[in-house]
Amino acid sequence: MPGFGFSAPSAAYDHSLEQGAAAILSVLDQLNIAKATLALSCANGFYAMRVAQRAPHRVASLLLSQTPSVEAMHRWTERVVPRPLTVPVLGQVVSRVFRQKMAESWYRIALPKTTDGAPFQQTARHALRCGGCFSLAGVVQGLIRESVDATQGISTPCTVLWGSQDRSHRLTDPLAILRDAPHAEVVRFDDCGHFPDLESPQRFVQTLLSQMARYTRLKLPCPTTHHAQSRNRCLR
Repeated sequence: MPGFGFSAPSAAYDHSLEQGAAAILSVLDQLNIAKATLALSCANGFYAMRVAQRAPHRVASLLLSQTPSVEAMHRWTERVVPRPLTVPVLGQVVSRVFRQKMAESWYRIALPKTTDGAPFQQTARHALRCGGCFSLAGVVQGLIRESVDATQGISTPCTVLWGSQDRSHRLTDPLAILRDAPHAEVVRFDDCGHFPDLESPQRFVQTLLSQMARYTRLKLPCPTTHHAQSRNRCLR
């Protein structure tokens, strides 16, 4: 999403749900994708939910990770996010000056105690040194401006993956998502923290492909056939 990695946001981008949804829809349009399963995590999940509200015909299903309701996210911000980051301008300055330290601290609290956070921290440090964005203050300020009812009434098929070992969300109810998407299915990854897609990528991919097969015409390959085809390609 704009403001993270190497996707620099414009000066007018305020990380609102409307702008985030517009960014996703723009990507789908540019790639000529008529309908897609959206797999986003944490705060980015709310942008996917807004897409489902604005253009339900473009979204086959949602696969969200560590995304509660907007109301629960507001409470999480009050508990976890340092107060200066919620103040416009000041938050951006603090986030910029301390971006390396904040990124490293984030992995310490978001990963299970038994997980070595060094590889995650090293990747983050390298990206930031190379010009990567970390618009934490912008996202925080954008979401706290949204109404707690902003994403209510989602009818698109929705699955939320929840890493039970995420200490930053130890007081967040995984079922909070049901306030906004009453039909959502919550799947717990009890051995993961905040990043089920990074900590358990194979299980994440299997869950994603299974969901796509349920709500689209995707046909999953037979493991034996897939292995044979891959082997033949290697031999050629």
